[in-house]
Amino acid sequence: MKTHWNLFIAFFRVGILGYGGGPASIPLIQKEVIEKYKWMDNEEFGDLLALGNTLPGPIATKLAGYIGYRVSGVWGMLNAVVATIVPTIILMIILLGSLSSIKGYDWVQGMTAAVIPVVGMMLAVLTWQFIAKSGSGLGWVKTAIMVVILFVLIQVVGLHPGIIIACLLAIALLIKDKPKQNSGAKERDPS
Repeated sequence: MKTHWNLFIAFFRVGILGYGGGPASIPLIQKEVIEKYKWMDNEEFGDLLALGNTLPGPIATKLAGYIGYRVSGVWGMLNAVVATIVPTIILMIILLGSLSSIKGYDWVQGMTAAVIPVVGMMLAVLTWQFIAKSGSGLGWVKTAIMVVILFVLIQVVGLHPGIIIACLLAIALLIKDKPKQNSGAKERDPS
């Protein structure tokens, strides 16, 4: 029962504090899942995030669903997804009900403008963590080359990120893993 409560609280906090949508929620989910409750490690979370980004739909609910299922089965999945979306539903009802009467106030516009740099910094930290993970896995030269190529394809050419992800997945599936070379001495035959 405590696990279900922890799942609900963790994802409710993410849902209530994840101002800026799914990408802004990712660092909050990471903090709850890895640092606070230790349900998974950074590497597993990175793999989950990469997989979640290849699927359609909001990233926060996909992460909540998987993590909830991993921690506590189907009921954990339902619990985590509900905890993620309930704050949004409540806040949307409240905000839409009062938005027309307060949207002209300077403090409302200032609040919105002040949140943008915070969300940007959270995304920058997450981006750096993924670049560092990629650098340690692929190597820094390959990572730098991929970052430059992807930047050009997305920002200059205007290629949709979904097409790039699909191509990278196809390449990863088509390329066979090279057999690992045994760098040590050959084992002797005991006979």
